[in-house]
Formats: sequence, C-alpha cells, structure tokens
Amino acid sequence: MIGIMIEKRFTVLDLLDINLKEHISLNLHCIGGRKGLNREIHIPDLNRPGLALSGFYESFAYERIQLFGMGEVSYLRKLAAEGRIETVKHMFTYPIPCCIFSHNLAPDQAFIKEAELAQCPILQTDLTSTEFHTRLMRLLTDMFAPRDSVHGVLVEVYGLGILLLGESGVGKSETALELIKQGHRLVADDVVDIHCVNGNILMGVGANKIIGHHMEIRGLGIINITHLFGVGAIRDRKEIQLVVILEEWDSNKNYDRLGADEQYIEFLGVSVPKLEIPVKPGRNIPVIVETAAMNERLKKMGYHAAKEFNQNILRWIESENAQSVYFGRDDII
Repeated sequence: MIGIMIEKRFTVLDLLDINLKEHISLNLHCIGGRKGLNREIHIPDLNRPGLALSGFYESFAYERIQLFGMGEVSYLRKLAAEGRIETVKHMFTYPIPCCIFSHNLAPDQAFIKEAELAQCPILQTDLTSTEFHTRLMRLLTDMFAPRDSVHGVLVEVYGLGILLLGESGVGKSETALELIKQGHRLVADDVVDIHCVNGNILMGVGANKIIGHHMEIRGLGIINITHLFGVGAIRDRKEIQLVVILEEWDSNKNYDRLGADEQYIEFLGVSVPKLEIPVKPGRNIPVIVETAAMNERLKKMGYHAAKEFNQNILRWIESENAQSVYFGRDDII
C-alpha cells in the first residue's frame, strides 16, 4: 500500500510559474538573468545578504534565495554612488539560486549586468519583505516536505481527515461514495500524496490534479464528484488524522472488540491512529466509519469510551469484592 518517496526538482522557473491563490500569491516576475531560470532551489530558506554586500563572505549562505529589502537596496545605491561594486561582483561568483527584490524595488544597471554575466535570475515582487518571507517560507516548507504516496481514498468526515486503505476491490471507493452522499467530503481517490509538514503533520492531497475528485466505481465507471454532488462535497487537501484499514472478514482472526488498546500506523515518521474494520455482507461500513470519526474526535477532547468502560468494570468488581468481604465476616452482628 505504501509507495515510494517522491523527489521533485524545483527550479526558479517553477517558483515563477507556480499558481497560488491571491492571499498567498508571491506576485513574482523576472527583471533580469533569464538564462539562469533553470537553476535549482535546494534549500527551503531565505538569506538577507547585507553582510555579504559589506564584504564579509565568511559563512555566506549562498545556496539560499537572496532577499533584498529596503535596507539592502539602500546600501546597493550607496555602493553604486561610490563606485564600489567589487563586493557585488564577488557575490555573483557564488552559485546563488536567485535574487528577489521586495517592495517593487529594483537594482541599478550595474547590478543587473553582473547578474546577467553570472546568469543569476533577478526577480521582483510588490510585497513587503516580511509578507513575502512569510508566504515563500510557507510554500517552500510544503514543496520540500518529505512525501510519500499510498493507494487509498482520503475523505473528510465530521471535520476529521480519514484515510481508507485496503486491498483492491474491498470497497474503499464505495464506502467513500456513501459518505459523500451523507454530506461528507472527498479529498482524493485511488492515489493519495502524503506530505509531512513541520515534522508532525501529515497532509493528504490528490496525486493528479487533472483527475482529481473523480472516482472509479466498479460496474459504474468514472464519476465526477464535483458535478454530481457540488463543490461542497470536495476539498483540495486535508490533514490525515485517522487511518481505517478495510479487510475481508477472517473468521480465524481475533478482532478488537473493546478498543481499549490504541493502534497506530506510521507514515514518514509520524504515527496516526489506526482501525482495522472487517468487511462482510450486512455490515454498514460507512456508518461504522462515521462513528469512528466521532469517537476519535471525542478522544481528542479527552473522552475515551473504552477506557471509561474498563474503569467502570473495575470499580464494579472492586465494589462487589468489598461487599463479599464485608458480608462474609463472622463478627458482624
């Protein structure tokens, strides 16, 4: 079920072409060094090159994207006015991925000339340095996050991201279809890409945006969930908070009947609660998944039904034993 780690080549051109929504758009365009747009970005971080421009290149983080704000641009203008561009020339001897100017600022022609000679892309954005830094770090963190792919179905049930796994033909898509019909939402069918964000959050998305939010139902074919149930029945991504493994009923297997012991499955070093649900005729799997979602939400709120049941049983046994000992004493009148 678990796929192979995905490695993606990410270039400056990819950064320019990436399609982001308005509130997270980078508003980037190229103003120089176009021959270097195929340079790869290897590190998800930024560097403010103030020290480098002053001539201090020890520990220069040249492998990062270089961000020029109002302070750096003011210093560049001072260097240009004094005719001191040696530090700029020296900076471009390093394989910098690209230079980005915020606030719609632009370098002088001498800077652009050196960038052209070094084939280092020069980009510009109208965002402030702080806002651009925040948006770009969010993007790079997602792009460089460890990732994996699994064959399954990801749905949102009562606000909880549930990944349905199981052998082919066990009924994952049919279960998801019934859940969607009940008002829940589909994230991805067939192949789910998993990204590990911030080291402890697993985000699931569809592996292919072109066929996203389509489902294959055996005997029916390919259906479009958006067109059938509306945009309210889908979402683009969701955190994976519970894994449900569907499997054919095995009469020789002992299934968990109390749920007191938590079971987990690991993806990319992150453990997620896991349930194994046997499938056989007569079992309403979608209702079981809905109940599992509500039960998991209760657990996150601090209420664990199985543990409370065990505690009640123990209190009852202790109470019964205490009564037996008390009433069994000979010295009681």
